[in-house]
Amino acid sequence: MALFDKLLAPFRKKEPNADLTLTPFLPEPAPASLSPAPAASMPPPQASFPAIPTPVDQDIPAWMEDEDLLRDEGVIFGLSDAKPEEKIAAIRTYFVHRCADLERDIERYNEKIGELNLFIEQKENRIGELDHRQHELANRPPGDHHLPRTIIGLTLSTAMCVGNYFLIEETLRPAFEQSRLISVGIFLAGMFNLFSRTSFFHENGSPATRRRLLEEIGLPLAAALFVFAQAVQRQPFLQAMALLVFVFFLFLLSGKLLLGTLTVLRNDLRIYFGNKQLKNEQKTRSAQWEAEIDTLRKEIDELRVQKWQIIPDLNRAEAEFSRMNARRDMLIKLFESEYNLARTLKTQLTERQRQAILRGR
Repeated sequence: MALFDKLLAPFRKKEPNADLTLTPFLPEPAPASLSPAPAASMPPPQASFPAIPTPVDQDIPAWMEDEDLLRDEGVIFGLSDAKPEEKIAAIRTYFVHRCADLERDIERYNEKIGELNLFIEQKENRIGELDHRQHELANRPPGDHHLPRTIIGLTLSTAMCVGNYFLIEETLRPAFEQSRLISVGIFLAGMFNLFSRTSFFHENGSPATRRRLLEEIGLPLAAALFVFAQAVQRQPFLQAMALLVFVFFLFLLSGKLLLGTLTVLRNDLRIYFGNKQLKNEQKTRSAQWEAEIDTLRKEIDELRVQKWQIIPDLNRAEAEFSRMNARRDMLIKLFESEYNLARTLKTQLTERQRQAILRGR
C-alpha cells in the first residue's frame, strides 16, 4: 500500500481519525500484500494476548491481528462501495469468541464470591441472634418472691392449728369417751373447709358473695357452736362465750391461712427455683454462646480469606476482558476511519489511481 499511503498522505494529516495510534499488543508484522488473503490459505498469526489462548477451532484472518492489513481492508471496502457491517460483525464475533473463556471465568468467580458472601451473611445473622439472646438473658430480671415470710407464716399457722386441736380435745373430753376422734372430726370440719385457692379474707378486691360467705363461714361457725354447747355445760357462760369466739376465729383465719399459705409457698418455690435456673443458664448458656460466636467469627475470617484469594483473579479477568473489549472497539474505529476516509477520497481520485490502489501497485 505504499502508493496509497503516498496518495493519501496529505489527506491523512487533515483526517482526525487517521492519527489513531494503537497500543502495541502484537509484534511488528512483516509487509503484506494489499489484497486480503483468504482465511483458509494462510496460517493464523500468533495472538499477542498472553492471558487468553488462541482458539484452535477457528482460523484467524491476518487482517484481524495486523493493524496495517485492517487499514487496507477499510480502504478496499471504502473504494469498492462495499458495506462495512460485515467486517465489523466479523470483528465483534471474533472478540466474542476470544472473550468466551474470560466471561466464563468471571461468571464462575462471581458465583463463588456470591456463595461466600451468602455464607458470611448467614453466620453474621447467627452471631446477631446469639448476641440478642445473650443480652436478653443477661438483662432478664429475677422473679420476686417472699419465701422466708411464707415459711414463717406457714410455721405459725401450723402451730395455731395444732393448739386449736388440743383446745377442742380438752373441752370435749368430759362429754365424750372417744373425745380424740370427735375432736379430730370437729377440728378438720372447722379448720379445712376452703374450697377456693385462697380465702377472700386474704385477697384484695375479692367479691364477698353470699355463697362464698356461706362456704367459708358456715362450717367453722357450726363447729365452734358445737364446742360452745359442750363447754357451756361445765364452764361459766362468759368463759364458754370466750371459747366460742376464740375457736371460731381460729377456724376462720388460721385454717384458711394455712391452706392459703400452702398455695403461696408453691408459687414462691417455683419462682425461687426459677431464679436459680436463671442464674445457671446465665453462666452456662452465656459460655456456650460465647464459644459458638468465637467459632462463627473464625469461620467468617476463613471465608473472607477465600474471598480475598478469589478477588485478584476476578480483577485480572475483568481487566483482561475490558482490555479485549477496548481493543475490539479500537479496531472497529480504525476500520471505520479508513473506510470513511476512502469513501471521502474516492471522488477525488482518478480511475487509474483507484485501480492502482486496488491492485497494490
